[in-house]
This record gives sequence, C-alpha cells and structure tokens, in this order.
Amino acid sequence: MMIGPWAGALTGLAAAPVLRAAAVRYAVPYGEPLRRCCPAGRVGRWPTGRCPGCGDASAGPRPGAVEAVAVLVGVALGAAAGAGSAALFCWVGAFGVLLGFVDAAVLRLPDALTLPLAAGTAVLLPFADHRPAVLLRCLLAAAALGLLYGGLALVVPIGLGDAKLAPSLGAVLGLYGWRAVGGGVFCAFLLGGVWGALLLLTRRAGRGDALPFGPPLLAGALLAVLAAA
Repeated sequence: MMIGPWAGALTGLAAAPVLRAAAVRYAVPYGEPLRRCCPAGRVGRWPTGRCPGCGDASAGPRPGAVEAVAVLVGVALGAAAGAGSAALFCWVGAFGVLLGFVDAAVLRLPDALTLPLAAGTAVLLPFADHRPAVLLRCLLAAAALGLLYGGLALVVPIGLGDAKLAPSLGAVLGLYGWRAVGGGVFCAFLLGGVWGALLLLTRRAGRGDALPFGPPLLAGALLAVLAAA
C-alpha cells in the first residue's frame, strides 16, 4: 500500500515550522554555539521566517523556502513510500530538508544532525524491508558510500560532513539495489556540477569558492529513489 503524495505533502507541511526553527538554530559556523532567538521561539517559526516569540526575522532561510521544499520532498517520498517504509522516509526526508538548508547557509553538516540521522535510519530500516539479503545490501551500500566520500574528502573539496551523511543515504538506496546506489552517486555529482557551473556563470561564486555538496548529495539520492520506486 502506497502512502501517497497528498499524505506526504501534509506531513511535510506539518513538519515545516519545526524544520525552519531547527535550520535557524543549527546554521552556525563551526565552533560557535547554537543560535537561540528566545524561549518562546525555539519550537517553530512562521513561514515568513519571523519568530513567534520575539518577532525577529533576521536569521534563517528565505520566507516560504523551507515550507516549499518540505512539501515537495513530502510529495516525492509519499509517492515512493509504502506502509513499511513510511517511517523511514519521513525520518530521512525531514533530516534531509534540514541538512540541506544548514549546509547551504554555513557550508557544514553538523554531527548533531548526521549522527542521529544515521542511528534512526539503522533502527527504521528493518521495518522497510526485513529480508536479510536486502538488509545486508543496505549495510554494504552504507559502508561503500561512507568510504567513497570519506576518501574523496581527502583529495577533493568534499567535507567530512558529506562522508557522515552518505551512509544513511546509501542504506536507503540499498533497498532498491546497486543500480539505485550508483544512480544516487551519479546524480549527486551531476547536480553538483550543474549547480557549480550556474553559480560561476551568474557570478554568484568564484572558481576558488567552496560550495555546499550536501544539497546535491541529498537531491541525487531522492532522484535515484524516485527512479527506482
């Protein structure tokens, strides 16, 4: 039984205020304390980006951006998820939206987000498919992507945060087979290259500027899941 795009859209819309607040809280440079607006504004923000407690709108993603992305991701994952994989897709989708905005803002994927994502993925994965052969493939895919991006981080401008995010995505892609795993990697680098080229052409970035790879990594995995589902 498929969950459906409408259920996914509603789930994304319901999660958006919490994801927006978390994006504001975690989008801080390395070594700095988490951002806190006020006690009343810790659990949600309006789509305008304004804190409901103090009215501050100076920090965080653009108005409506988190909500739009959360709904679109919800629609996509709702179309692909079944009854068993719904919880896993909600977990990975919510963290994916959050991590994408944080990385785009401050060029880092905090351990405080990537590690809980990995732990929750490991717990929820058997509910999506309990067959030992599939779970073994998911484990191997997670290890393969972790090693791939960890190795690349030593020679190309890919951060260790990307390497810590990759195993969770590899485990999900492993549900659909090795072709999906390879497709996710291919799409990630394709989207990253296109994004970088567009930024250069529009002069929004220079040749030596660091670019966040988290959003292409997440979007590539999503496209691979949609293609395989």
